[in-house]
Amino acid sequence: MVFLFTVRVMTMANIFYIIGASGSGKDSLIRYARENIHREIQVVFTHRYITRPANAGGENHIALDEKEFLSRQKMGCFAMDWYSHNTHYGIGIEINQWLVKGINVVINGSRGYLEQAKLRYPELKPVLIRVQPSVLRKRLELRGREDEEQIERRLKQAIRLEQTINHSQLVTIENNESLHTAGDQLIKVIQNQKQALCV
Repeated sequence: MVFLFTVRVMTMANIFYIIGASGSGKDSLIRYARENIHREIQVVFTHRYITRPANAGGENHIALDEKEFLSRQKMGCFAMDWYSHNTHYGIGIEINQWLVKGINVVINGSRGYLEQAKLRYPELKPVLIRVQPSVLRKRLELRGREDEEQIERRLKQAIRLEQTINHSQLVTIENNESLHTAGDQLIKVIQNQKQALCV
């Protein structure tokens, strides 16, 4: 992976940086929180810029081809960006304007980029979505994107990266049961900051 970041930004608001293994349910939980959070909570749910077709399923993202992504990267249009599994991901610099205004931001992040992200944004609060290996295996099998060998690699990677995450403000949400249960936990984490809703 290649990680790029720019200058450090100091703000009074928080970044809720959602991380978790592929298949852990990050997209579903973020969508649940966006749809169910109280309207007086001052928070923006970001859209990622991804070199993936708009109709690829999963999260609601902004699709760019690689040429346009790299052009925007060169012009400094991303507050964060990383490359993983042959795909570019970016978070737009618009989040800096929101943070300066005191608006909290929810980001679908990358575990591998966490160290770089928290160097730039000290107020970043990582939220780990964790599932038991047996549950994760079943979810990966059901979605049908990977073969058995790829699933094994995903499982090993998930365990390895979770063991290396080190952050004093890390919050862990177990997503082994219903979407409602884990989704309400995520909403509580965001609402506890007590800071109106933009999506």
